[in-house]
Parts: sequence; C-alpha cells; structure tokens
Amino acid sequence: MRQKDPAGRGQSQSLRQDLENRHIQLIALGGAIGTGLFYGSAESISLAGPSILLAYLIGGFIVFLIMRALGEMSVYDPKAGAFSYYASRYWHPRAGFISGWNYWANYILVSMVELSMVGTFIQYWFPSIPAWASAAVFMVLITGANLLGVKAFGETEFWFAIVKIAAVIAMVVVGMTLIIFAIPNSSKTIPSFANLVNQPGGFLPHGVLSRTSAASGGRASYAGLLMALVVVMFSFGGTELIGITATETRDPRTTIPKATDQIVWRILLLYVTGLAVIIAVVPWRRIGQPNANGVVVSPFVQIFDTAGFRLAAGLLNFVCLTAVISVYNSGLYSNSRMLYSLAKQGNAPAYLGKLNARGIPAAGVLTSAAITAIAVVVVFLWPSFAFNYLMSIATFAALLNWSMIAITNLMFRRRIGQQAARKLAFRLPWARVSPWVILGFMVLLYILMWLYPSYRVAAILGPLWVAVLYIASGMVRRKKLVSPGRRD
Repeated sequence: MRQKDPAGRGQSQSLRQDLENRHIQLIALGGAIGTGLFYGSAESISLAGPSILLAYLIGGFIVFLIMRALGEMSVYDPKAGAFSYYASRYWHPRAGFISGWNYWANYILVSMVELSMVGTFIQYWFPSIPAWASAAVFMVLITGANLLGVKAFGETEFWFAIVKIAAVIAMVVVGMTLIIFAIPNSSKTIPSFANLVNQPGGFLPHGVLSRTSAASGGRASYAGLLMALVVVMFSFGGTELIGITATETRDPRTTIPKATDQIVWRILLLYVTGLAVIIAVVPWRRIGQPNANGVVVSPFVQIFDTAGFRLAAGLLNFVCLTAVISVYNSGLYSNSRMLYSLAKQGNAPAYLGKLNARGIPAAGVLTSAAITAIAVVVVFLWPSFAFNYLMSIATFAALLNWSMIAITNLMFRRRIGQQAARKLAFRLPWARVSPWVILGFMVLLYILMWLYPSYRVAAILGPLWVAVLYIASGMVRRKKLVSPGRRD
C-alpha cells in the first residue's frame, strides 16, 4: 500500500514481505560462517584442542535456546526491529531503546572492521590498489543493493552464503579423502579421526580450565574448554538476523519456525564436521603455526596444502572477501530495520521511520552507511584505538543483546499470561528455566572475559557502555514526557 508524500513521490506504508524461506535459511547460516571460522578457529583450537568440538556443541545448545526464545516472540508478533520492539512493548520503553541502539552500534562496529579488511583481500591480487579505495567501492555497491529492495538484499546474501558453505563442504570432502586413503601430512602423521583422542593430552588436553604459566614476566593466562567457549560463542553472532527478517518474510508463522529449528543444527554440522576433519588431518598443536615458508595460514588452507592444492590460499582469499562483504550487507540491512523500529518507538529521529516507494527505510540505510564510513576512516587513521576499544564494545554488545533477549522473553510470557503462552504456535522448550540458563551462561562468559587477555578490555568497557545507553535512554524518555503530543 502506498501514499503520496507532499513532494508527490510514492511512499510505501509498510515493509514488503519479499523474503522467501531459502533467503531466511541462508541469511542466518551465512551470518554465522565468516572469517571467525576460516581464520579464528585456530585460536579456539589452541585453547581447547580436540575438545573444541564439545565447546561448539555446548555453545550451539545455548544459541538454540536464544533463537527459540526470539522465534517464539517473532512468530507471535512479527515486527521490524524484533528484540528491540519486543523489549519496548513487553518489558519497558527504556529496554527497547537500550536493546535497539546496542544492536545498531554492534553491527556498525563489526561492519567497520570487516570493511577495513576488504582492502587486505583485494591487495592479495592487486597490491597497488589502496585499501581505502577497495572499502569505498564495496561500501557503495552493497549500499546500492540494499536500496533496491529487500529481495535484492536477500538474493545477494543468499549467494554470498552459498560461496562460504561451498568452501566448508569442499574442505570436508578433501579432508575426508585424505583420511579415507590415509595420505600422510607434512609431519608424516597419518590422517585419522583417532587423532582426536590419541594426540598428546588426549581429547581434553587443557582440561575444563587450566592456568598457564606467565610468559616474559607477564600475567598468567588460562586455557581449556571454558576459555574456548568465549571465542566459540561470539562466532555464532549473526544468527539473530532471523528475528529481524520476520516482518519482511512471506508467511513468517511458517517460515520462521522452520528456519529457527534448522539453522542451529546446520551450523553445528558445518562447524563440528569441519573442525573434526581439520584436527583429524592436521595435529591440533600445529594448527595456526607458521608453515614451511614461515607464513601463518588458515586451518582450511592447511588441509588443501596437505592435499597438494597450491591454489588454496587464493581461493580462501576469495571466500574471505565474500565473507566480509556479506557481514556488511547483513549489518546494513539489520541496522536500517533497527533504526526504523526505534523511530516507530519514538527512540530515534522520526525521519528514520519513513519508507520509500520500494518499501525500504532508505534513510536508515543511508544513515547507517554514513556512520559506518566514518567508523572505517577511524580504523585507517587509529587502528589501535578501533581494535582495542571500539571492538571491545562490539564484543560485549553481543553478550548484552543475548541477555536482553532472554529477559524480554520472560517479560513477554508474563505479559501474555500462562493460558496464551500454552497456546503459542512456536514455543521455547523448557520455557520456565531456559531464559535463566541463557542468563547464567552469559554471566559465565562475562567472568571468563576477565580471565582472557584478548577480551579483558571488553569486560571493563562493557558496563560503561551500558551506563551510556541507560543515561541516553533516560534523556530521550524525559524529552518525550515533556513534549506535547508525545507519549511512551
């Protein structure tokens, strides 16, 4: 449905439901498969050894509960902004403000880092092209795609995800071939799934949590299954996009439950199978170590190198390029919808709540793109500040978002009542305890972040970030209360 604005341009009154089931499946699946898997898996394997597989199963169960908690509300009341809208309606307007702006800032900062990496991947083939130029070109292209309509976004993200999934499957196929034919790797180790348990230290080489000796007079650090959970959980970021897409999905009451139930086990299948094959082929203590040329390569490249595919590094470079572009694509989409929802709640400027003739919150797309561009400039000018402090806020923001989803679900069920809760078309399993399990797990992650040097800054800055959001929400709420004709 459209109406005419004062300038005579067509203006849509609602978001369009142009996303299909295949889009939803691949958007969430692709969102959880990125450089964190292709490169970051080496860090998590070094912390837990073969027991990293158990860490992914535990983390996957928690993500399943989070997704079901969000899916329960999305099916009952599909709205743009998802958890921000639900927090505002079923909890408190201030909670909606904090949830929405926290998520928006999270994706701005994550997109900032991912876009800054585009230049590195392009320079692999074209070293003379400045990194900032590559970032600018892809930013313009993806922003343009988002302005074409939600279906254009869905198709773009669908094919980005296909590339990443194909890379994981190819690695698994190559690895299984090496295992089946027992082809020795460079260290003369015979590939076998027995390597998951018969390497030094066994399946759980660092135990559940162990203190490691201080290096060079520095602080002692920790390793083990629990420490790996910190890295593992943040690799699942992006799965909550299913909730954001609900209002633009055809038949969300059928599509969202199907996508929610299938997405977690598909992610686990790809992650757990992929990492199991890697550890079976390459001794886990050698994963992430420099190769014969003194270069540290991805665990995925190590598999292909073992099989003799010398083009593996170039192919993975292409896959990682699509991965970082995909993150910006998803981030721009979700952030524009979040701003649209915040504007409808009265928690953002009113111009962000308008749609163009294509049913796109164009102002939200352009505003988010502009802020991301500024953030990318910050990365190029002050990389240490961006990575040490801004990314720490993004890391904590994910934990805060998951916690607020759990609390909002508790408030949601309290507001609709027990009788309505029993009749929900899509329900959270073990609903009386599941939100508390999620919250308990988030508290554990926060404690572990203090023990993990790479995440300690996030643990310190996180509460300050919450305080900033809380104060800002109070200022906006006070302004709405004193403004004529405005109400919460």
